[in-house]
Amino acid sequence: MLEFVEWLSLTPWSVDLRESLYMYPWIESAHVLFIAIFFGTLLFVDLRLTGYVFKELSISQMNTKILPLTIIGFVLMCITGFLLFYAVPVRNYQNLFFRIKFFLIIIAGLNAYYFHKTMNKESKKWDKDSFIPVGMKYSALASLFLWSLVIISGRMIAYNWFDCGRQPQSEFINFLISCTAETDLYESLDGI
Repeated sequence: MLEFVEWLSLTPWSVDLRESLYMYPWIESAHVLFIAIFFGTLLFVDLRLTGYVFKELSISQMNTKILPLTIIGFVLMCITGFLLFYAVPVRNYQNLFFRIKFFLIIIAGLNAYYFHKTMNKESKKWDKDSFIPVGMKYSALASLFLWSLVIISGRMIAYNWFDCGRQPQSEFINFLISCTAETDLYESLDGI
């Protein structure tokens, strides 16, 4: 995989994006904006499903109105996130916090799959009974917790506490971030 991201970092578009004076900061700003849209709308749905807030709102109606914004925010967040990765692929690939973020996104995605699969079947019944199963409440809380951790670990990517360019590090950290002594390409991109 390291060979692929090294190749990716040498493609003309990656170099142009990395060296652009304005484009990278604009993409980074857009990424933060789309995170806010995604997480902000997700917050409404998850808090409603905990059963503690927005009790007067119908779950199915709220979901119908908010879910499209959540999906748009998620898609645009992913596109801008990919572009941020594409700009500096070696540094991101070898960043411990990027790996944690990616792992958390997978876990949060599995939780969202379970969440929506169950909610699509049951939400009309919940509107009538005003009863939300405990499993859904835990899934909503897990969603809030996981996506919060995704945002925190994403923010931590900017810090180079465990980057390959910061040697010597423990062998365990080097193993976790796929760092080898002959990673010369990373050092040439370290200032980015």
